[in-house]
Amino acid sequence: MWFTFALLSAFFAALTSILAKIGITGINSNLATAIRTIVVLVVAWGLVFITGSHHGITNISIKSWLFLVLSGIATGLSWLFYYYALQIGEASKVVPVDKFSVVISIVLAFVILHEAITFKTVLGGIFITLGTFIMIL
Repeated sequence: MWFTFALLSAFFAALTSILAKIGITGINSNLATAIRTIVVLVVAWGLVFITGSHHGITNISIKSWLFLVLSGIATGLSWLFYYYALQIGEASKVVPVDKFSVVISIVLAFVILHEAITFKTVLGGIFITLGTFIMIL
């Protein structure tokens, strides 16, 4: 089941890039990011209230709050840089570099989360890295 949701995530991430490239024409990339963020905020909180998940807010630990806030800051910075890169660059080159985050995430998972380093993961990371550079050169 996780694969289905991951595939849907990839599809909508791809759609996001194309729609954003069209939408940022003629406007400041930071303004575009802010508009997108408002939409994401409304949709996310709408789902929280529709599913009744808002009742769990009081059960969130300080540690979880801290790391969710830090994650939010990282997301915001990622979006700001991504939208600016997308505005001044070609989507077919910006998107692969952005998706290089997969390799960076794998390395950080090894270092910070102490996830197992496997031959398959290292090989996949190497292929993603090579593919990224082939696409942008």
